[in-house]
Amino acid sequence: MTPLKDIYYNPDFFQRLAGQLITAYPKFNAQQFVEEAERQLPPLELKQRITLTSELCRKYLPDNYKKALRIFYDISQSLEENFAYIFIPDFVARYGMGHFDLSIQALRDFTPYSSSELALRHFLNADLDRTMRYVYQWAEDENYHVRRLASEGTRPRLPWAVRVPQIYHNPSLTLPILQALRTDKEKYVQKSVANHLNDISRDHPQVMLETVADWDASHAVTGWIIKHAARTLIKKGHPGALALFGAEQKPKLRCSECRLLKTGLSLGDYLQFNIDLQSQANKTQQLIVDYKIHFMKKSGELKPKVFKLKSLQLQPGESVTLTKKHLFEDFTTRKHYAGEHAVEIIVNGVSMAKQGFRLRV
Repeated sequence: MTPLKDIYYNPDFFQRLAGQLITAYPKFNAQQFVEEAERQLPPLELKQRITLTSELCRKYLPDNYKKALRIFYDISQSLEENFAYIFIPDFVARYGMGHFDLSIQALRDFTPYSSSELALRHFLNADLDRTMRYVYQWAEDENYHVRRLASEGTRPRLPWAVRVPQIYHNPSLTLPILQALRTDKEKYVQKSVANHLNDISRDHPQVMLETVADWDASHAVTGWIIKHAARTLIKKGHPGALALFGAEQKPKLRCSECRLLKTGLSLGDYLQFNIDLQSQANKTQQLIVDYKIHFMKKSGELKPKVFKLKSLQLQPGESVTLTKKHLFEDFTTRKHYAGEHAVEIIVNGVSMAKQGFRLRV
């Protein structure tokens, strides 16, 4: 599988970028730009390649920041939506802090081509109040990329990003953004709002629960957001989160052993299992069923990860058989290691059954 760093930042990308820049800035030394990029590229990881691209643009574009930024605007008509263009917001964050309002506007204007979420964090840390005045407006923007930036760029636990302590410790700062976006029609925005709330739930669970308690869960979009925002708390069996969905913390169930189709797997195989649940309650039970795979890591330790299985209702005495297939395949974000693994069934946050299996790689 080709690493993301080679998909986005490769010699072809720098050739295309040089061609775009020279059309807007004829003095641009495209040959040296490309040669220097190709020379430095091989040992660098993805974030380092983003930095390299910003630094090379700083070196080969005009020293005057406003003129350099104008060149990016001039080539914007030739840009398509591509993660690689995240280097432009990075350039803005690195070299444009002295032109605060101009640069904030640039983050808004260039986010549709990739995302300005990482760059925005530097402005939040530099002047939170000034930056948030823009961000609150972005939550109402007609462009869904910009609306998504308002939520994603202010997430308390945004992956890859520098921490913004004031937001991390005071999540109420971003609640007006989430409130404004709770019925957004774009799935791209909805996912960000759910992830933002899930971030809040990790450190301030009561804030998250009180926020969504006032929302209309019967609205299709809002209901979806609430469900996905509560996923971490549900996996932990948090009573307040379970109550959002009418699920009890201690379900009354009889659970069979977790039956595996085979207990020896190779990469490319599916882990296939099924399990029987029978209600032991005298009333209808709302069940949220997850499964947890305990992955063998390089260190030789097992590290669990929880996956969704099914949400269902069981009537008194009713039985159900649940079946699942989980593909074991290496991804950019997950590498598998040989050894003993285990699958565990979780119902309303309670462990119900666990079965071991072995993976060969």
